[in-house]
Amino acid sequence: MRYETQWSAAIVRSVKNPTPEVRQFEIVPEGGAQPYHPGSHIQVSVMIAGAGGELADVRCYSLVGDRPVDGAYRVAVRCQSESRGGSRYMWRLEAGARICVSNPQNLFALSFGRPQYLLLAGGIGITPMVGMAFALQRAGADFRLLYLGRNRAGMPFVDELERQLGDKLCLFQGEEGKRADLAREIAALHPQGELYMCGPLRLMDAVRREWKQAGRSQADLRFETFGSSGRFAPEPFKVKVSDQDIEVLVADDKSMLQALREAGVDIMFDCLRGECGLCVVEVTHTEGELDHRDVFLSEAEKYSGRKLCTCVSRAVQGCVTIDTGYRNVEIHAGGPGNALPVFS
Repeated sequence: MRYETQWSAAIVRSVKNPTPEVRQFEIVPEGGAQPYHPGSHIQVSVMIAGAGGELADVRCYSLVGDRPVDGAYRVAVRCQSESRGGSRYMWRLEAGARICVSNPQNLFALSFGRPQYLLLAGGIGITPMVGMAFALQRAGADFRLLYLGRNRAGMPFVDELERQLGDKLCLFQGEEGKRADLAREIAALHPQGELYMCGPLRLMDAVRREWKQAGRSQADLRFETFGSSGRFAPEPFKVKVSDQDIEVLVADDKSMLQALREAGVDIMFDCLRGECGLCVVEVTHTEGELDHRDVFLSEAEKYSGRKLCTCVSRAVQGCVTIDTGYRNVEIHAGGPGNALPVFS
């Protein structure tokens, strides 16, 4: 589902750190926060570093909880060392800061009426799961929330969740050797149950693999991404756009999509999270290796190296040549002077 984005001025009411690496913000838009459904997010206008100075961009943050808190949205942001700049911008904000935010939008909607639910969160992926768990509890649903992290001190909202959920919350702390048995958890889920998950790509890939091996319906597996650092640290690389005879340098703190747009290359996009596939381009040649960070392409497509999601994925140690599908062919409709470009 797509939403009409409506922007409004907002003020940061409070800032606090539930963990050393996570910062929580209460944001009050003009007119107060709107009601929203579990799994919703807001967009925030941010300023990120660019070659010519700071550039305006947009980041999406899941809303924590299933309702506003005294007229405010609650979001939590993990400080990412490999961030393209969004988390660094958010971490610079203090109480009283004025920002611009969108209305709530939901691409990760929770459906009600299933016989059982399994919620799975890894790290900062807990943010959308808090609201889902609270909503399911209020609805009297049969559910469990599995929360995975390195240690308790680094797991935000764990105290709040324990107070609210009791034994419906199961904690798995890697440093204590407590790890979730994904195959067993999926096998124990009701045949018509649904699994909702948010977390790192490696965890997501493991869940999808176990889900498929269990013969479960793909429609009953729902997931949300919050970005991936990929298999390699970000580094600069070149992109050659063969169909437009353009070569672009992508900085280590900039996405391929952003660099291409700044160079005048027109590419469709929507989610900016590697989910929708609108920004996918054909890869005709690669020097080095592709670092796929999306959840749209299949494992086979990623292995083939013939496609790439420009909004999140990168190249490593070299240059990648792409074809966007643009064809500057003139079609004359109604006589000379009515030429139109054609996209194939």
